[in-house]
Amino acid sequence: MLKKVLPLLALPLVLAGCNATLTNLTPQQQVRNTNNLYLVEVALASRQQTLRWESIHPQIVVGTEYYPMRPTLLMTNRWEGLVPVPAGNNVVHYRYKFDYKYTAMGSPRNDSALSQEYTLRIVDNK
Repeated sequence: MLKKVLPLLALPLVLAGCNATLTNLTPQQQVRNTNNLYLVEVALASRQQTLRWESIHPQIVVGTEYYPMRPTLLMTNRWEGLVPVPAGNNVVHYRYKFDYKYTAMGSPRNDSALSQEYTLRIVDNK
């Protein structure tokens, strides 16, 4: 009997994953600027009630490099950061990575969410 009931008891744990939705708020292209740093912004929505919002550590991933993000003013679920694009490049591919903690039986546990890859095109001001 226990063998039949055990999978049903584990089902809520499987379905209670992060359920995080990362929404890129950055335009697909920006005009080239003199400092070669471009602002990207992301919003996080989650139905995970055990998520510890104060533990969220978002980063921008470009290749193997990680760039920090900071919370946007007056918003609780949005972050922004600067991505460098060298003068000779017109395109950069990036992702967002969110490391966070969630409440679990016993002590908090670590988890992360990774966005799809996005492309930012840099156009010269004519």
